[in-house]
Amino acid sequence: MNISAAALAAGLPVKTVRYYADIALVEAPSRTNAGYRTYTDAAVRKLIFIRRAREFGFSIEECRELLGLYQDKDRSSAEVKRIATKRLKEIEIKQRELQSLRDELTHLVSSCRGDDRPDCPIMDYLG
Repeated sequence: MNISAAALAAGLPVKTVRYYADIALVEAPSRTNAGYRTYTDAAVRKLIFIRRAREFGFSIEECRELLGLYQDKDRSSAEVKRIATKRLKEIEIKQRELQSLRDELTHLVSSCRGDDRPDCPIMDYLG
């Protein structure tokens, strides 16, 4: 299938599919005599795998590692779990940071009268 069909099937923009091939995250597709890239069903499955991994926030290098494990039928699930656990911990840290920001901003917003007067605890904090 051509790159447009592969991108559609994988749920990715064409530009992203091209980029993944350019950085060798997926194998460069074969080309027709006219120079068009052609993708196999296996290549589309890899693109879907990468899209899903990226949705979890895995980096390109982590995707590369996970894809290698995906293709290795003799892989150890312990290695896959190690990578996923590391990402989960990063998400939990970010979640705590966002909760702290939310709590602080909630306090500032509730402290501001929001009237016609110039005094504002939000501006005081930011200044």
